[in-house]
Amino acid sequence: MFNFNYRNPTHIVFGRDRLSELDSLVPANARVLVLYGGGSVKRFGTLERVLHALGNRTVFEFGGIEANPQYHTLMQAVELVRRESVDFLLAVGGGSVMDGTKFIAVAAPFEGDTSSLLYHGFNPAPATKVLPLGIIATLPATGSEMNPYAVISHNNGKHSLSHAELFPQFSLLDPSLSFSLPPIQVANGVVDAFVHVLEQYATYPVDARVQDRFAEGILRTLIEIGPQTVAEPDNYDARANLMWSATCALNGMLGVGVPMDWTSHMIGHELTALFGIDHAQTLAILLPAVWTERKSQKHAKLLQYAERVWDIHEGDEQGKVLEAIARTRDFFERLGLKTRLRDYGVARPDIDRVIQALDQHGMHTLSERGDINLDISRRILELAW
Repeated sequence: MFNFNYRNPTHIVFGRDRLSELDSLVPANARVLVLYGGGSVKRFGTLERVLHALGNRTVFEFGGIEANPQYHTLMQAVELVRRESVDFLLAVGGGSVMDGTKFIAVAAPFEGDTSSLLYHGFNPAPATKVLPLGIIATLPATGSEMNPYAVISHNNGKHSLSHAELFPQFSLLDPSLSFSLPPIQVANGVVDAFVHVLEQYATYPVDARVQDRFAEGILRTLIEIGPQTVAEPDNYDARANLMWSATCALNGMLGVGVPMDWTSHMIGHELTALFGIDHAQTLAILLPAVWTERKSQKHAKLLQYAERVWDIHEGDEQGKVLEAIARTRDFFERLGLKTRLRDYGVARPDIDRVIQALDQHGMHTLSERGDINLDISRRILELAW
């Protein structure tokens, strides 16, 4: 196991009917900006309940954060924060609203070109001050509610943002707030969480037994409850397990002391930027292709995945690995997500555009070993077509 440091200060408030506790979570004298997305929080009454719970505080609203939060939209919120001296941000929504709020938290106090905050990859943004923020999660998927990371869209690209002070001060996770989600968004959430786990797990062994068993437990849980929570939107227990799985998938615990991949994510970001395919759907397309191309390099962990997660014990090692890849693809399909680029109208010649975008964004050394170049990325995309 590698050396590591771990810190996670986010206060999790989990369970049904917890919105009334906002009064004790947000500073009493805060000037609060409540941020949300396309309006579903208004239609289903969540926003009204949030505003009521905030009591007599000075509260402003900003809606319209996109499914892939756009820099120029977020800068409108930054100007509002500066103009009204807002000192606390409250995100109400899914991962995109959370990520957009994190950018605002860094950008509003920043003196300089705020777009420059987006070009540091996995290195921390060079900010000296970050506004405090809290989260009310309505879509279990990204894990952004318990980590200091965000992904922001700008100039036809998706850019990672991180800072040690971007951990939410609190995240309120009420599974019942997700009951009104369309089935495709729930399915996307299951796949997003599932692949988050696998990007940290399906690499190569370093004898990290706790992390492996934790990851395998989340994967098996998602396999059990994924189709159920898509089919039964008001099944509280299934949705609660999905919400906590998604949070634990990317709160840092799985990734300590182990190598991580993220190839599917990095290529997937280009698919979203170029073709508008939902993030989770790009992961369902790419992960089986990545594994097919890299099954030799990932053999030991894919074999472990086959045996421990899918209970595949018959046949030789190579057969078990191939069966695990096939079952993973089938799992995504059973949730309602297609797993081929052509299913989303992407033509084979369009692969050239993806490779050009990867090249432009410096994605020349992907994978846990840093050995996936543009030629290998092309082979992955061809397998995914």
